[in-house]
Amino acid sequence: MIYTVTFNPAIDYVVRLDAPLEVGEVNRAQGEDCVLGGKGINVSGVLRELGCESIALGFTAGETGAWLERGLQLSGLKTRFIRLPDGMTRINVKVKGAKETEINGSGPNITPEAMQALWDNLEELGEGDILVLAGSIPSSMPQDVYQQILARLDGRGIRFVVDATRDLLVKVLPYHPFLIKPNNHELGDIFGKELKRDEEITQAARKLQQRGARNVLVSMAGDGALLLDETGAVHGSRFYCRLPAKRELLLRPAPWHRLRQRNGIQPGPCRAPRY
Repeated sequence: MIYTVTFNPAIDYVVRLDAPLEVGEVNRAQGEDCVLGGKGINVSGVLRELGCESIALGFTAGETGAWLERGLQLSGLKTRFIRLPDGMTRINVKVKGAKETEINGSGPNITPEAMQALWDNLEELGEGDILVLAGSIPSSMPQDVYQQILARLDGRGIRFVVDATRDLLVKVLPYHPFLIKPNNHELGDIFGKELKRDEEITQAARKLQQRGARNVLVSMAGDGALLLDETGAVHGSRFYCRLPAKRELLLRPAPWHRLRQRNGIQPGPCRAPRY
């Protein structure tokens, strides 16, 4: 089974303007959408589109959290969220005009009791399972929480996939995650320099592989992606799917061939998840 964890899910309220945003004035929207997500949830949504079952884990709070859970369940996702006693699942405002402006919510505090409930869920994972840790974590959580999860589950035959930034990503490398997925800017931030050429990106990816990652997938937005696999081979691709609210999903050369072979998954079409 594939499990995804989203510590800080969100409802993206996307507003489209037909004129430039005027700060301090009344602006009329041309259209609007609500997109349910968070990186782990997005992964579960795309896995469903590709015909692969998963369970989305994470935390929700308040009426916004209840709405998010209902929407995901209606879309066919299996969820096992932990309800928090206070706060609300965050709302991110995305204003699309001549330029895009974003205001991201902070999200609720995750209590020690709620974190223990997540640990109880993770204790069920075992040999052959896949755990996807994706996205940011709330400020109420320790910044090494991904490291704590891998350390606790290490040695059980679980394949870990981690999509995170800076220390949150670097600290998991000693536990040899099956796949890590920084983008080219995040990869550059780790090494303190801007990476422009494929050769520079490959070299930086190899350094992360030398530090423990088995496969390194570097996304580059509209320029596609670069995969450094565990044999040391480099694969390039421009196959990607642009999702609502600027989310992008890489379909190749992600390790889908491995997942299909091991789970009997047939490749699906490239289309955005509907929540």
